[in-house]
Amino acid sequence: MALLPGVYQATKKDGTIYYRTSFTYRNKHISLGSYAVQEDSNAAYQEALLITQDCSITLDSYIHRTHYLSFDKWVTLINFRDHGLYFKNPIYLKDRYFFYYLDHKTVLKFDVDDLFYYSKHKIMRRGNHLFVADFGMQISILSRYGIHSFSVPGKDYRFANGDSTDFRYGNIQIMNRYIGVRREQVRGSYQYVAKIHLIGDFIVGRYATETEAAVAYNKAVNFLWEHGVKKNYSTNYIEELDEIAYAALYNKLRISNNLRKYISEWERNRNDSSKSTVIP
Repeated sequence: MALLPGVYQATKKDGTIYYRTSFTYRNKHISLGSYAVQEDSNAAYQEALLITQDCSITLDSYIHRTHYLSFDKWVTLINFRDHGLYFKNPIYLKDRYFFYYLDHKTVLKFDVDDLFYYSKHKIMRRGNHLFVADFGMQISILSRYGIHSFSVPGKDYRFANGDSTDFRYGNIQIMNRYIGVRREQVRGSYQYVAKIHLIGDFIVGRYATETEAAVAYNKAVNFLWEHGVKKNYSTNYIEELDEIAYAALYNKLRISNNLRKYISEWERNRNDSSKSTVIP
């Protein structure tokens, strides 16, 4: 029996027959998916032909029609039809930015500078966590803005227009770039507080700049390690400082006397189990 247009028969390893669908548009051969029965496979082929030929069909049409193609495939075909560029990922181009559809209800916005990256890296979602797979690792899309995985929205960074799906660079405002550093406003001016966690948060110090607070946090980490604290702290990488400038600032900065006193007391008492001073 002859197969329907756009349909190719294939066989799984267990011998089960299934049907693959593809078509050619603008000299590009595009795979449309696999189906258990050839009638559905052919329906997907006919749907792809209709989408690419009828410009009145938009992404909003998806929820109003019976469809055999995935929504991702709708996005790629409609973008190809409208802009002449084919992406495997569900991207639709706009003027100097683009939409990336997680599903037909959830759309992210990115600057065109990110187009190459997201045309090659598929965005996945787990709860509120958005990430891509890169070199075998799960990489948060926030890391492209210098935002750490432990950063708190509204405290460490914010979306300027209030839209948490708008990842255009001008919309991302980072208040705290570094581990252990928080910006505080005092009498109309900002200062940067470095804190480190032991059995609670210890203030390392208050500093005029974010960079000073980040280096002071690193100095506090090194101080704790040198005195036997085994916690696995992460430290800050200060991109704008070379080795000489970093060393000069590191030596200049002072850390809290309260932190030093606490560690001194802990060192005196750590071999006496009856004492209450404990480092977790």
